[in-house]
Amino acid sequence: MKPFLQEVAEDLVARFGNQLENCAIVFNNKRPSAYLQKHFADIIGKPFFSPSFFTIQEFFASSTSYKIADFYLQFFTLHRIYNQLLAEEKLENISSHKFFPLAKIILSDFNQIDADLVDAEKLYRDLEDISVINKDFDYLSAEQYEFLAQFWTSYSEGKHKKQQELFIKMWRRMPKLYHKYHATLKEQGYLTNGSVYRYLADDITNHQGFISNFDKGKIIFVGFNALSSAEAKIFTQLQEAGIALFYFDADTYYLDDVSQEAGLFLRKNINQLGLINEFANQVSLMKSAPHHVNVYKVQGQSAQAKILNNILAEDYNSAETVGKTVVVLADESLLIPTLQTIPTTLNGKEIDLNVTMGFALSTSSIFGLVDLWLGSQLEILQRDKVSYKNVEAFLTHPLTGLSQKMRDKILTALLEENQVEIDHKRLLRQSGLFEAFYKKIDDPQHVVTNLLDVLDYVLTRLSNAKTLKKIDAELFVKTIQELNRLHDTFSNHIGKEEIPFVIYLVQKSLQAIAVPLSGDPLNGIQVMGLLETRNLNFDKVVILGFNEGIIPKSSIGNSFIPDSIRRVYGLPVLENLDAISSYMVYRLLQRANNINFVYNSLTDESTSGEASRILKQLEYESGFDFTYNELNLEVKTEAFKEIKIEKTNNAFIQETLQKYLDKKKVLSPSALTQYISNPIDFFFNYIAGIKEPKEISAVVEANEIGSILHKVMEYFYEDLRSAEITAERIKEKRKQIPTLIQKGFNAVMFKNPDTIMEYKGMQKVILSIVDAYVNIILNQDEAQTPFNIISLEQKVEAEISFPLKGKEASVKIFGFIDRVDVKDGVTKIIDYKTGSDKLTFKDIPELFNSDGKHINKALVQTLLYTYAYEQFSGKSFVEPNLYVVKTMSVDGVWFKSGRQNLSGAYLEEIKPEFLAELRKKLTELFEAPYFLASAVEDNYKYSIYKTLFGK
Repeated sequence: MKPFLQEVAEDLVARFGNQLENCAIVFNNKRPSAYLQKHFADIIGKPFFSPSFFTIQEFFASSTSYKIADFYLQFFTLHRIYNQLLAEEKLENISSHKFFPLAKIILSDFNQIDADLVDAEKLYRDLEDISVINKDFDYLSAEQYEFLAQFWTSYSEGKHKKQQELFIKMWRRMPKLYHKYHATLKEQGYLTNGSVYRYLADDITNHQGFISNFDKGKIIFVGFNALSSAEAKIFTQLQEAGIALFYFDADTYYLDDVSQEAGLFLRKNINQLGLINEFANQVSLMKSAPHHVNVYKVQGQSAQAKILNNILAEDYNSAETVGKTVVVLADESLLIPTLQTIPTTLNGKEIDLNVTMGFALSTSSIFGLVDLWLGSQLEILQRDKVSYKNVEAFLTHPLTGLSQKMRDKILTALLEENQVEIDHKRLLRQSGLFEAFYKKIDDPQHVVTNLLDVLDYVLTRLSNAKTLKKIDAELFVKTIQELNRLHDTFSNHIGKEEIPFVIYLVQKSLQAIAVPLSGDPLNGIQVMGLLETRNLNFDKVVILGFNEGIIPKSSIGNSFIPDSIRRVYGLPVLENLDAISSYMVYRLLQRANNINFVYNSLTDESTSGEASRILKQLEYESGFDFTYNELNLEVKTEAFKEIKIEKTNNAFIQETLQKYLDKKKVLSPSALTQYISNPIDFFFNYIAGIKEPKEISAVVEANEIGSILHKVMEYFYEDLRSAEITAERIKEKRKQIPTLIQKGFNAVMFKNPDTIMEYKGMQKVILSIVDAYVNIILNQDEAQTPFNIISLEQKVEAEISFPLKGKEASVKIFGFIDRVDVKDGVTKIIDYKTGSDKLTFKDIPELFNSDGKHINKALVQTLLYTYAYEQFSGKSFVEPNLYVVKTMSVDGVWFKSGRQNLSGAYLEEIKPEFLAELRKKLTELFEAPYFLASAVEDNYKYSIYKTLFGK
């Protein structure tokens, strides 16, 4: 089917011939210009003078000598005037950062008021009157009320009247704010887009110079649909002046049927405004042309993009479809999954792709570096330090260009020191990029200039090294252009602003940048948003994200003007969005023959799981040929596959195991329990030597809390152990607990117990937790007094023999015992635990079963300590006690089998059985042909090696 713009081109060439150059062609957006130019060239067939092309904003802006104010100039101007009005009311000024979210909505409302020629003073006066009468705020939506209540931070059930007063004052303030805001901008030589529309519509006769530019030709408006009141008035006046033509992209299917919302605005333009459609008598393509529709119901957001290769298969190989296929992203978050799905080449042939939406800077490594700089500068401002996390990110960022040697050297030093935060001055001692990156901002004016210095340094290095990619070069250019624009705007407005707020503005501004990806706008597969498809036609259309709530949108956008007032004054309401969305879809389909809708059938916080109502309407009314496809991602569940590593014929494994038998390596209790619970973990850890990478984190891990507790208890008793421990001595020493906890914290976290630092945030929470744990242990100890301490953190070693291939072999075990006590002649092994260890066990054989769920690591380890201590010291009847701080005040400290405590005669009965099972397990370790992965999920749930053994 012939594209709409080709028909427009043919008509204009027939009308104007060589006089086309005197015409101005106006679109809603820039995209159609290239297509119309191509059609002109094809029709005329020789060089010609082109007409002028404008977007509607560009066209109206050309009517005035004033410049258009950007958002930040508008914001700073509005904020200054708002505070002036507050001062007149003898109210306290509002800070920029608090006013910012409010200002965005006010500016949007002002622009809408201007574009629709609404009397701002009357509107806000009506709003004030309603707020006086309606004390329950029913005129506001829940979202509007909640936003304003949060903004004033004074709402509570008891302050309802105060809230009403604030609302009334705000509406009363708005007319003066509106007028002073516009007057101030105009004094500076600026207008807003909305005010340009208003001035032109209200007094077009005073713009004769602007209109006379087109005396020799016409102003041609192409493809417009929903018009603001200002546009409607201007279009009508230009038509009455005989200098405007209108080409509406319409189909009688929805234009002539008043029940079709897609034609709502076109009917208004033609029937109510009297605008003449130059294409008034066209045949309905919706009814006369063939349309085949495929509907794909898929499960999952990214799954929508994954089926593109099936839908586009013929387009990858066919030269005939070049430039005739479009992928429309109703949900623009699908851009990255789409780009990841469509291949760049197929069968040696390059696939042409043109993405009009642009590549978001926020997804690039450049923004990653900028965001890292902004975050680091905030940390420097707040505490003259930078978190290890951010320093590590800087060192390893691909754009910094630091050598691997330098990275490793600095990271190794920081890891050894275990510093959660690094002093700012220390970072400045490094040269090169460090100096620019960590230079402290001392003035809000320097936020942008310092960032430009960083980017200039990085860009120069990449250029010199000839490693600058094309897309990165374009992103750098866009970023630097935006920063220069911000600098020009900020220079007169941010002198007294807080630096963190300026950093916030820079971040928000850069997040909005997008760079069009390279490609031919007239050839290849086109990828675009729905708005960009206006005026364009394609034979094959694929729309992704065609869900209810996404198209049409379920919200009009942020505004303080309630729905009832919007309707009275003719401002856009939710039904307008429905009509606009329907039109854009119907218009795109009317000239297409291969139509594909894809929607996500899963319900989550972002989608309803339902197809758009527009699709349902097409199904029932259009008469199109529909095919339905339900694609479920197949989930395969495989039977458990035994994972094993052979050790019999592996020389390295045998050599390593032999080192244990030769006593060159020793086994710890934790190594043995790791082998029992998941033998393959033991292989990776103790045979292959694959250790978990050391990290530095501001968050204290659970095992570090345990280490801190152990240190504190060691410090607590190291002076007391020289004499009998009594309740009085413990009570007296408790006074030192806060100091000892800080000392223990510093020893574990910073390798220096004497570190002086200011604790904050989560660190204070950890200190409090350890304090509670220490007191729980001391409460238990006080109840057991008097007793004597034999040792603290004592290292013990012992040998265990076991049968191996018909002979007797042995290994050495070692460990550190937290505490050894003596009370009433009984020696006790004390083991502190901060986790969820259990005191109960079923029986001894179950403890050694790798395929069972009854392993009790704490019991195995403590009995090993008991055995080792008895061998080491020559003592007998040594008893294990487990201090599980979370439960000991209720459950006690004795291990239990059933109701029987593991002590006295029962313990002595258990010890030989435990030793026998331990020997069997050691025989298995050295004799079994494989290291196996446990079949029980709980035994490897938290393994750091899961990905290595396929779990």
